[in-house]
Amino acid sequence: QVQLVESGGGLVQPGGSLKLSCVASERIFGDYVMGWYRQTPGKQRELVASFTSGGTTNYADSVKGRFTISRDNAKNTLYLQMNNLKPEDTAVYYCKTVWARGTHWGQGTQVTVSS
Repeated sequence: QVQLVESGGGLVQPGGSLKLSCVASERIFGDYVMGWYRQTPGKQRELVASFTSGGTTNYADSVKGRFTISRDNAKNTLYLQMNNLKPEDTAVYYCKTVWARGTHWGQGTQVTVSS
């Protein structure tokens, strides 16, 4: 069972930046999709950004130009660089991977954007 552990969340002022990390307990290989999702109370979890094994990236319209997803294969780590953060980015951010061995979620990390 792959374990995903997110970190990097916290409190930041509007306009600030954070970088989230998601470390996998083992190497993800073959065909896969890895992504970041976020959820606020009372709302469905939504896709923020995704990264496929073919190198395709996809972003929610609300974060395009501000967030960047990337992966370090050597460290089994997925990143989400978040710049120019807005109060509406406040949420719990989750890492997800889908591959031959199934679908796996991390436990989430809280991001709060407030002055």
